[in-house]
Amino acid sequence: MRIIITDSYRQMGREAANMVAGQLYLKPDSVLGLATGSTPLPMYRRLIALHRSLGLDFSEVTTFNFDEYVGMAPDNPQSYHYFMNENFFRKVNIQPDHTHLPDGMVKDLEAEGHRYDALIQQNGGIDLQVLGIGQNAHIGFNEPDVKFEARTHCVALDEETIRANSRFFESPDEVPRDAISMGIKTIMMARRILLLANGTSKAEAVRKAVCSSVRPEAPASILQLHRDVTVILDRAAASHLPTHIEGTKIIHKNNGKNTTFSS
Repeated sequence: MRIIITDSYRQMGREAANMVAGQLYLKPDSVLGLATGSTPLPMYRRLIALHRSLGLDFSEVTTFNFDEYVGMAPDNPQSYHYFMNENFFRKVNIQPDHTHLPDGMVKDLEAEGHRYDALIQQNGGIDLQVLGIGQNAHIGFNEPDVKFEARTHCVALDEETIRANSRFFESPDEVPRDAISMGIKTIMMARRILLLANGTSKAEAVRKAVCSSVRPEAPASILQLHRDVTVILDRAAASHLPTHIEGTKIIHKNNGKNTTFSS
């Protein structure tokens, strides 16, 4: 695992975008796993800027998003379909039929999970998976006590997750209680993983993800077992980390220029 600690939320996004851009330069037809929410927004903004200023090309890229609320239509402004179209897809040259999200409107959610995993495999698997992390250390919508062997499946959201997501709705009562999400096994099959976090509210979750024992109560801790994980944080999200983590390279970015290493 490699941890990059940046000066700010904006710099976190720039570092993440640089990593995604590097993936596309090396493999223009990459399959990307993408996340929603406020955390990856500066990454998307930077990727859009790189597309417009340097011609970063998304025409051969295929994407698979983590999750979608159950019962929420794609054109609902609170849906993740809508979020991705408004904040990224329609602002770069990605082919609409190359973008994929789970369908939360289907009656048979179990069958939809099987379909989604099969589609990922048909496209060769995910080359780079971008993750956020919840305050309870969930990744995707895989809440504490999730089965690590789960693939894409329907999940009931924890009250803590519902409260956190309520900031996007007029009231907590409007937040959906269920979602369809990639499972831990689906995530762990990605060739590379990029975990992003910002703010003090995520600091304890980050600590659990990279320092605690691997256990279902902290779903993100499973990432310690993946062969290629980069964690990019702002200083607030890194505030609970020790200065030394066995087997982990920690990189401090000062204004994006000076770099120091410890391991």
